[in-house]
Amino acid sequence: MKEFQIKTAQNISINQNTANVGTRILAYLLDGAIMVFYLIFIFYIGSESLFTWSVYSLLFLPVLLYHLLFEAFMDGQSPGKKIMNIRVVRLDGSKPTMSNYLIRWLLRFVDISLTSGGVAIITILITGKGQRIGDVAAGTTVVSEKFNIGLHETLLQEIPEDYVPKYPQVMNLSDQQIQQIKQIKSEALKSGDFTLIKQLAEKTASLLQLKPEEKSLAFLDHIIKDYNYYAQRG
Repeated sequence: MKEFQIKTAQNISINQNTANVGTRILAYLLDGAIMVFYLIFIFYIGSESLFTWSVYSLLFLPVLLYHLLFEAFMDGQSPGKKIMNIRVVRLDGSKPTMSNYLIRWLLRFVDISLTSGGVAIITILITGKGQRIGDVAAGTTVVSEKFNIGLHETLLQEIPEDYVPKYPQVMNLSDQQIQQIKQIKSEALKSGDFTLIKQLAEKTASLLQLKPEEKSLAFLDHIIKDYNYYAQRG
């Protein structure tokens, strides 16, 4: 698993683990299995009801659009990617736009379909950022959400037994987003950049659609602790 640095909108560098080739291949095979089972099911019920070719063509669309639709509506994950704990993100760590997903999907034909994945594997290995051609064109990569770092650097924190969470909306965030919030906060505190702390708090509050009841630093501390509270009891 390789690391590369991403730059946040606040110009803070964060180390990010790219998903290795083996993990991506397994995710691809899992997605392929799902599509095969779907097609078998369609042909089975079609043989019973004598579907026309036009109906078959329509029912084939979910297979054709499988990766585009799942990644767009599951925040960068297909079912296979979700099982393998990997996700498509932009190079700055943010959520891709629909155009990013579309470019990746369009270039799957060159990366994967036309060459049985050979071009994708070679490109991923040589780019250093876990990018196939579609990712290079879209400005995206695929990252692992399994953090290979020490306990002090992870999301885990000791939460008192009598701790009372304030923001249940925090569970709408992913592990990766919480990790980024924690890292940016830590870097900002080290450099004494309290403007960045305020900007991070405002961005987080906007993302969760809530109005903080406390100052920026205390709010961010509560967000991290609340996430740990719910995750450890979930």
